[in-house]
Amino acid sequence: MHPDEMRPPGKQEFLYPRSKYYGKFSPENLAFNANLQEFSQRISYLCSLEVGGKLTPYEAYEGIKEAWETLNRSRAGLHIGDP
Repeated sequence: MHPDEMRPPGKQEFLYPRSKYYGKFSPENLAFNANLQEFSQRISYLCSLEVGGKLTPYEAYEGIKEAWETLNRSRAGLHIGDP
């Protein structure tokens, strides 16, 4: 076992975990996968904050909408899904 695998995750790894990419490799796919994981994590936080009463439903909606727009711009800029 590698020594890095034995240490507990740092604050950054704990709050923003990343999974390995297993799809067809290209720099664009890898970048989009990272953006998609960030989107997923952000949505999870927004939902948790809303359920916990720290955000209003409207604030959560606006945050989700902004995250979606950012992800969509990323997809378009990386030409993911283009014919």
